[in-house]
Amino acid sequence: MDKTTTDRDALKKATVEDLFKKFSSGEKGLSSSETKERIQEYGYNEISEKHLSPLIKFLSYFWGPIPWMIEIAAILSVIIHHWADFWIIFILLLLNAVVGFWQEHKAGNAIESLKKRLALKARALRDGKWLEISARELVPGDVVRVRLGDIIPADIKLVEGDYLSIDESALTGESLPVEKHVADVAYSGAVIRQGEMDALVVATGMNTFFGKTAKLVEESRTVSHFQKAVVKIGNYLIVIAAFMVAIIFIVALFRHESFTETLQFALVLTVAAIPVALPAVLSVTMAVGAMALAKKKAIVSKLVAIEEMAGMDVLCSDKTGTITKNELTLAEVKPSEGFTSNDTLLFVATLASREEDQDPIDLAIITKTKSVEALGKLLGSFKISKFKPFDPVVKRTESTISDADNNTFKVTKGAPQIILSLVANKEAVSGKVNEQIDAFALKGFRALGVARTDKQGNWQFVGLIPLHDPPREDSAQTIKAAQSMGVEVKMITGDHAAIGKEVARQVNLGTNIMQVSSFLDKPDREAQRVVEKADGFAQVYPEHKYHIVELLQAKGHIVGMTGDGVNDAPALKKADAGIAVAGATDAAKSAADIVLTSPGLSVIIDAMKESRKIFQRINSYSIYRIAETIRVLFFIVLAILVFNFYPVTAIMIVLLALLNDAPIMAIAYDNVHYSQKPEKWNMRIILVMASFLGFIGVLFSFGIFYLAQEVLHLPKDMVQSFIFLNLAIAGHLTIFLARTRGSFWSIRPSGALFWSAVITKILATLIVVYGWFISPLGWGLALFVWGYALVAFVITDIIKVHCYKFFEHPGLKFRK
Repeated sequence: MDKTTTDRDALKKATVEDLFKKFSSGEKGLSSSETKERIQEYGYNEISEKHLSPLIKFLSYFWGPIPWMIEIAAILSVIIHHWADFWIIFILLLLNAVVGFWQEHKAGNAIESLKKRLALKARALRDGKWLEISARELVPGDVVRVRLGDIIPADIKLVEGDYLSIDESALTGESLPVEKHVADVAYSGAVIRQGEMDALVVATGMNTFFGKTAKLVEESRTVSHFQKAVVKIGNYLIVIAAFMVAIIFIVALFRHESFTETLQFALVLTVAAIPVALPAVLSVTMAVGAMALAKKKAIVSKLVAIEEMAGMDVLCSDKTGTITKNELTLAEVKPSEGFTSNDTLLFVATLASREEDQDPIDLAIITKTKSVEALGKLLGSFKISKFKPFDPVVKRTESTISDADNNTFKVTKGAPQIILSLVANKEAVSGKVNEQIDAFALKGFRALGVARTDKQGNWQFVGLIPLHDPPREDSAQTIKAAQSMGVEVKMITGDHAAIGKEVARQVNLGTNIMQVSSFLDKPDREAQRVVEKADGFAQVYPEHKYHIVELLQAKGHIVGMTGDGVNDAPALKKADAGIAVAGATDAAKSAADIVLTSPGLSVIIDAMKESRKIFQRINSYSIYRIAETIRVLFFIVLAILVFNFYPVTAIMIVLLALLNDAPIMAIAYDNVHYSQKPEKWNMRIILVMASFLGFIGVLFSFGIFYLAQEVLHLPKDMVQSFIFLNLAIAGHLTIFLARTRGSFWSIRPSGALFWSAVITKILATLIVVYGWFISPLGWGLALFVWGYALVAFVITDIIKVHCYKFFEHPGLKFRK
């Protein structure tokens, strides 16, 4: 038997009293000084991860197919004694490694900071007070309170409470929840499905069952449609490059040109054509976007969700706390027959509540009761000996009460139908109760039933408490904004349909609020039709949310779903964009793609806008990269095949790669206008527009080639410098063509993108004018190239605008 099993068995056998003695813990929990000492002794409550050395990570950028090609080209430069080529190729290799390492490091830091903001919290008894602390700071001997929706933060021994229903599937593979009672052990990482108990922390961090037995593996990264599309573009460019370079190689062999020099040229041309910066651009753009979302109170826990948010066309939003304020206030209470006093009803409801749990309903009732001075004083003479917190399955709370004369009775509050099912005279009171519930619902009030036991232990219906949760001030405007962006908002509520309709009316949503029964047990097609046409759903249980998402996805929608409870986790995982709203349970946060830290719908709208901007940036980069590869490759290969002329040297290609790829990172910070419609990859438009820009570029490149040879009669080496400067200037101008569908000035570029282009092009001009590494041209010819490139840029932009208008015509299939 291994040590882990032995420790686990010993823990199970140890009594609660023995463990309290062992960890020197008492009724007041640990003191601040004790916790500091124990952190020194046991370490923080975290699973230590194996981090790759920064040096190893940096060196990895010199390993792989693309670095190998650059390295072979450098070695060949040494063999043929082209030392200038060698140093520039070496600089390209080093720059790729430095830029890639730095950007990945920045992206990694960004994601790490977001992870810290999603860190688990725990309720611990410290210095006699219940505090919410970071789960990382828990130590053995801490007394903690765990409840429905929590992820258990450490190995614990249950010491007080009724029961817990725990999902240990992540640890044991057991799919059914396990019930635990006092003296049982619960393990770190399990999810609490029902109940609430106090417990003693007995093991933390690497000493937990999870820490000892779980083999740590890197979190598998889901590859989204977004990443797949960009990687496909990269592969497409590599295939084109390999094919064109093979043609050059074959032609060179037939013309008996130097094998070594041709190989070197072929290698650097391939390197220039391959999107070396692609992975870095992707990760940086995503990370920058994630940080921008974090500033807007939306924390991205899975980067790939950014694309799904950009394409989302249906948002299923919780009513409570998202559309409404989740600030419950009591309207006038309605006592049942036999309980004529409003104060009696309020008092019984308060006894069925617990202030320290900070439950909004409990707090609203307690606050109202304490505002009545006589009731506030009376509370002190009653003692709650046992309390069962609200459970989404049972749908009620329950307290066992002792009065000043030691008489014991029970009180409960919860969903009216559940409370009615307990009382002995249900048939006699249900008619009036349901009538009153409907009257409340028409006003947008949610009703709670309250009951207590009599001396014989029979339940008596005490009355109804109407609660009002008004819509947030910005909800109507935010829903209108979502609709204007092509997103249909559907309201999800566990409340009565009448309450849902009243709230929907107040926020300008459609009032076609359907009962869940309208699509349950219906054939798939009919259920899909009902769900698609509905404006919202009432009396929804968490398991229904999953079915709603499934039906909408079957109709081809990209669905966003909000949730906060442990039972919402399956629906959040199923949704294309699972959104955990502010105040969500740990289980909901871990299942969601995006976690909101601020209440309301407006945060979701901000997330949609930012996601669509990120999509636009990657779209711009994709068009730019395909166009550039086509322009450079086809021009060079055709010039070699048709004119038997190498328009640029190997060193010039390397310089082009340096000048174009290094500043392209700035696209992650570019100014873009988010689309007013959900985004989808339209590969037809991307490939057609990129090919158009690329081949127009090939024509203009041959134009300047003609001017250099036939009009200006420049010698060969100056013709190459002439063409190099044109390729360098026009190359970065292509990004300004690719980034807008309208005229290039329609959206002002960011300062980072604009100045990176200007500085690199000035550098290219200085290289050509003063002849660094290549033949000098002088200022006159350099300015001529600038004028030619700018004229070509303006002409191409005018044609581009007309092409977009043509391709986006409603009658054309390109729009799909």
